[in-house]
Amino acid sequence: MLVTLPPSKQPIGMALFGITATFAPSIGPTLGGWLTNNYSWHYIFYLNLFPGLLLLAGVWYGIKQQAPKPELLKQGDWWGIMAMAIGLASLQVVLEEGSRKDWFSSSLIVTLGAIAAIFLSLFFWIELTRKQPFINLRLLRDRNFGLASIVNISLGVGLYGSIFLLPLYLVQIQKYNALQIGEVLMWAGLPQLFLIPFVPKLIQIVDSRLVIGVGVIVFSISCFMNSDLTNLSGIDQLRWSQLVRAMGQPLIMVPLSAVATAGLPKSQAGSASGLFNMMRNLGGSFGIAALATLLTQREKFHSNRLGDAISLYNPETQQRIDTLTQLFVSKGADFNTAQSQAFQAIANTVSRESYVMAFNDCFYFVGFALLFSGVAVLFFKKVRVSDTSGGAH
Repeated sequence: MLVTLPPSKQPIGMALFGITATFAPSIGPTLGGWLTNNYSWHYIFYLNLFPGLLLLAGVWYGIKQQAPKPELLKQGDWWGIMAMAIGLASLQVVLEEGSRKDWFSSSLIVTLGAIAAIFLSLFFWIELTRKQPFINLRLLRDRNFGLASIVNISLGVGLYGSIFLLPLYLVQIQKYNALQIGEVLMWAGLPQLFLIPFVPKLIQIVDSRLVIGVGVIVFSISCFMNSDLTNLSGIDQLRWSQLVRAMGQPLIMVPLSAVATAGLPKSQAGSASGLFNMMRNLGGSFGIAALATLLTQREKFHSNRLGDAISLYNPETQQRIDTLTQLFVSKGADFNTAQSQAFQAIANTVSRESYVMAFNDCFYFVGFALLFSGVAVLFFKKVRVSDTSGGAH
């Protein structure tokens, strides 16, 4: 888009690209849930077949073929590519498996963490010192690109963090199946199809910085709306927060890309695009890892607090145990079995409420992460929509 589209058409291109970054992750679970419910979870892996064929046809038709230049292989930044591949792959495993393996108590996580630190450091050194780097990290010194990357990392936390937390809550607390989860997430996806086409026109009328700031605030509000969940919160309660989220995401994605790339030369379009999208994906990976750990830690914290409040010497606790014991006896259990079932029922209630409060804490975390990143918007340089072309200056 940066290389081939004229400046006047680039906001439209950015808007269409924004659909892939915001709408697709939201609607994917809905399609996956429908396939799982009606066929099998195996069919989820065929979701890419039809879009993939469309993609191949679109690339073949819409992108001009260039003559191959095999001599450029000799100039390739192969050491930088190798260092990035090993470093990012190791980091990805650390982030995805760290919480499950109790982080650095696992020798695998320690080893991969060390590999990631060494090779990513090497990657940064190579890219910053090489004359023709694979990815031009010096772009981060550009004021708007660097600040927009900070917001983009936070956007990744919000995008992927929300998609991580909500299904987990709906499975653990509401016992929703895959299709029901998809029906909840759908409300954050479908409205964006109707909102995103208006964003290019909006940023021609309103300062892009203001649009991004409003988007960040609206997105964070949707997270705060999810921070007062109870064990009864289902699709009827979550629908409104999802709709608010659907209004906020397009207001960030499209103008943020435009502001980040404004004034960059066409020769840097590839590096800018790769680096900018990598920032959002890394934000998602870091965010999910942090949220998984936070969820576990806060569940333990709330479980201990609730457990301290429940005592056999507490008259209310004794009354509740007696009531549950009588209930299970009336269903045919003997007294000892019924009393054990009563204790287990109370333990299950404590566990459920601990998780609900932990989920609320996690949504607070995402909401505040978005708000804090919004401070960077205050320091953006003002750009015109017509400036959003590589080589506009």
